[in-house]
Amino acid sequence: MEKQVDILIVGAGISGIGLAVHLSKNCPQRKFEILERRESFGGTWDLFKYPGIRSDSDMSTFGYNFKPWGKEKVLASGPEIKSYLSDVIRENHLNEKIHYQHRVLSANYDSSKQKWIVEIEDSNHKKQTWSANFVLGCTGYYNYDQGYAPQFPQQQDFKGQLIHPQYWPENLDYSGKKVVIIGSGATAITLVPSLVKGGAAHVTMLQRSPTYIASVPAIDFIYEKTRKFMPEDLAYKFTRGRNIGMQRGIYLLAQKYPNLVRRLLLKGVELQLKGKVDMKHFTPNYAPWDQRLCVVPDGDLFKALREGRASVATDQIEKFTASGIQLKSGQHLDADIVVSATGLEIQILGGVKGSIDGKPMDTSKHMLYQGVMVSDVPNMAMIIGYINASWTLKVDVAAEYICRLINFMDKKGYAEVIAVTDKAEMLQDTVMGSLSAGYIARAADIMPKQGKHAPWNVSNNYLADRKNLKEAKFNDGVLQFKAHIAQVSRKPKLVS
Repeated sequence: MEKQVDILIVGAGISGIGLAVHLSKNCPQRKFEILERRESFGGTWDLFKYPGIRSDSDMSTFGYNFKPWGKEKVLASGPEIKSYLSDVIRENHLNEKIHYQHRVLSANYDSSKQKWIVEIEDSNHKKQTWSANFVLGCTGYYNYDQGYAPQFPQQQDFKGQLIHPQYWPENLDYSGKKVVIIGSGATAITLVPSLVKGGAAHVTMLQRSPTYIASVPAIDFIYEKTRKFMPEDLAYKFTRGRNIGMQRGIYLLAQKYPNLVRRLLLKGVELQLKGKVDMKHFTPNYAPWDQRLCVVPDGDLFKALREGRASVATDQIEKFTASGIQLKSGQHLDADIVVSATGLEIQILGGVKGSIDGKPMDTSKHMLYQGVMVSDVPNMAMIIGYINASWTLKVDVAAEYICRLINFMDKKGYAEVIAVTDKAEMLQDTVMGSLSAGYIARAADIMPKQGKHAPWNVSNNYLADRKNLKEAKFNDGVLQFKAHIAQVSRKPKLVS
């Protein structure tokens, strides 16, 4: 073994950094290392470089519970988020713990040693073998090597540039050019106003179907005011609590009264468009929160559309041409640049080949115990954020639960923990719940499955998780613990 570690965190993005801080604070007796395949930290916020890249969650809930965001800006840019993460790393002395350009190839749990044997490719493209007691997956759920890029009819005929947001060319010159963005999700609605502001001649958002979009203030004025007469920590907690409650309230309202929320959302868009754009482009054929709700700061997307510098086409692609895209309606969209904002390619554990005693793991055949631990897999947990709230909220509560579990094991002298599956609990739905987005549907044979009841059902409810994970008992009959093999073998023999 090149290296033996106690706890191995895979990924130095939002999840990995947050989990590392919680371990530092709550499990000081445990040593950990972080493996990051990229040259820098940040995960999503290091990978994506397209113009306008920003959070789609408010920063009071996107920031960690242990570090206030500290700015009034509601939605932060990618560089601002990286700067925030840099501060977290520096303040918690994590730099020496992160091994960059170290890619995990495979991980096999050896029951005879009660350890994970991890094969790694290091920064010199040489293979190393590490061992670890725990492996904690903090890799998110999409493929960093490739986004979802469907092949369009005759796309090879296009003479301009065809790019994917996941590989935005450095210093791309789009000034004075006609740009068509294929897609209507968070990436597309961010790109449209950003490219317009950056000097594009015209930007067209081409969508197969509309998305619900809400405008939110760019500045949190209440946070701005409360900071002037409250201590910073208290103002942050107040704002964070308010926004968590609002997020949950809107989601529940949409579940119980979908038609009411639909009317409110569409009315908000109508007021923004001021009759300049046909509402058919913003009237989805599904209920609110059947897919993730998109937000724009201060209605920047709608402003670009009102001014005529951008437009929306709701249609299907017949084929690419030398000068753009021919639509099935007969319309032709002229383009110098086409951006395929068609979504993500789902991947679990960063593509690591997992196995137990040499037997391959199929993540789609497992569930998540308490939304955290992989069923029937010893000493492994993974963090997957919420579909209806900030990713980081799940990081905090999951990390605190993992720390409690580890401390419990240390107190009892246990080396191994397994959440044993009740097969009757497994549903066909994935842990992503009922979302109908294309990237979710494509991941059915990859993502862990949902369970019927607790502790196997993933609720995507932060308030419930915060309570349940804090109070969860470990002697529930589902978790099975084993002592260190060395301790078992040292039991005294009976002397006659």
